Amino acid sequence: MNLLIRWALNALALYLTTLLNVGLSFSRPGLGPVLVAALVLGLVNAIVRPIMIVLTLPLTFLTLGLFLLVVNALAIGIVAALTPLQVSGFGGAVLGALVLSIISGVLTRLFREERGSSS
Repeated sequence: MNLLIRWALNALALYLTTLLNVGLSFSRPGLGPVLVAALVLGLVNAIVRPIMIVLTLPLTFLTLGLFLLVVNALAIGIVAALTPLQVSGFGGAVLGALVLSIISGVLTRLFREERGSSS
């Protein structure tokens, strides 16, 4: 159940990010492409992104963590290549990944507080 909730929160975060028009958009409107992109994003974040982080660890240390923005943008690019998500260049991927992580963090925190207060 927790996995489905996280998937729904990621889908909502991705949808809200595309509404802000920060470099990410969908080529086809509707709920289906958003859910598919959220699923692929979750898989990329779980499998591919940790490998990229380990491989780029020296650059991440040299840039004091700022290179993680590039890793996140590459992850968004992978998702865009596999789904109807469209990215308007590398800058759009960086900005979209940054906004997506902020929205996702806020939604996760709000949901945790909501779930914690009802228990």
